[in-house]
Amino acid sequence: MSVKDISVSMPDTDSKLQASTWQKQDTTWMLGLYGTAIGAGVLFLPINAGLGGIWPLMIMLIIAFPMTYFSHRALTRFVLSGSSRGGDITEVVEEHFGKFAGALITLLYFLAIYPILLVYSVGITNTTISFIEVQMGMTAPPRWLLSIILILGLMTIVHFGRDMIVKAMSILVYPFVVVLMLLALYLIPQWSGAIFEQANTTFDAASIKGLLLTLWLIIPTMVFSFNHSPIISSFAVSQKETYGKNADEKSGRILRYAHMMMVFTVMFFVFSCVLSLSPANLAEAKAQNISILSYLANHFQTPLIEYVAPVIAFVAITKSFLGHYLGASEGMQGLMVKSLRSKGKPVKVKRLEQITAVFMIITCWIIATLNPSILGIIETLGGPVIAMILFIMPMYAIHKIPAMQKYRGHFSNIFVVIMGLIAISAILYTLFA
Repeated sequence: MSVKDISVSMPDTDSKLQASTWQKQDTTWMLGLYGTAIGAGVLFLPINAGLGGIWPLMIMLIIAFPMTYFSHRALTRFVLSGSSRGGDITEVVEEHFGKFAGALITLLYFLAIYPILLVYSVGITNTTISFIEVQMGMTAPPRWLLSIILILGLMTIVHFGRDMIVKAMSILVYPFVVVLMLLALYLIPQWSGAIFEQANTTFDAASIKGLLLTLWLIIPTMVFSFNHSPIISSFAVSQKETYGKNADEKSGRILRYAHMMMVFTVMFFVFSCVLSLSPANLAEAKAQNISILSYLANHFQTPLIEYVAPVIAFVAITKSFLGHYLGASEGMQGLMVKSLRSKGKPVKVKRLEQITAVFMIITCWIIATLNPSILGIIETLGGPVIAMILFIMPMYAIHKIPAMQKYRGHFSNIFVVIMGLIAISAILYTLFA
């Protein structure tokens, strides 16, 4: 699999006509973007977000779309700014910032995404074992055997290339969205006013300080829950290959629809879960370190949720694994290309793809088998790097690179920088506080 597979290009006159109308591949990419973003993190978002009460939730509702849309659009524009029609993020970084900075940012890009891929390898193994033992009442195969079967199954999809990955993710989105929305609707009869009763209506200095602190700590969770930066480079390359000079306009439109879908479905699910529980219930769920679905199944003692929960988790993790593989493999191949070029050696793309695939299979299998608790810390450490690449780097490029100067002077740039700095500082606070 290569993120540099060149699609059939067309003259700019044809691409302009194509860009003005909505195409089938636009829907596929919209759902692919959604599929990468909406993964296992969403199943923990209601717990982290609801603990702060109703006001942080309302502010989340307001900032979710602009925070997600403006940041991912900026990263897309950064990749589109490269002079090469098929250049991915690793090549564009080197073109704009030089070889050393390019190699450093490519390394950070890889280190931000690759640990999350390992997390999903463990997650899909644990979810499958739990489903076999609890719901099916059977004895699960040995962990080492089950994990390699699952990973090879996912890598079979990867083998067919970028287009197949995006298509698989777009197909998986349908059952995921349907089940997520049906579950949110199912909880409506359980809604109560418990979270409103604890809402503070007098905003003194202490309450405002508490509200700001809560928001400060929630934003990193939002960044992780809505993040789909690993697939943005492949998305931008595909748009440039398909729509040429009109790629910016079309990619912005696809991103806008994808993010509207993300915010609506996720926030409706979050509000439905939070309104059906009390703040004490949410605190208990956090203390038990389980997803909101597992807690809901135990709390309401409903067999329906008990069976639906692992299915949602399995689909969510599968989608996210595929999307993050695109970014992780792209980063790894970028590092190998830079190393080979610096030594004057030829670059054999097919060989790099094979090395990447073997490396990913072996490492994901080992980590999934070992099931180490350190993965949560690795994921948290990847957060600041994701925020730097997604929020800070594109904004720096807008102000420094001539090819992106047309995007300067917009208020959205300031907003993205502020959100990025908050996300970075908040994650560091949770690590060292």
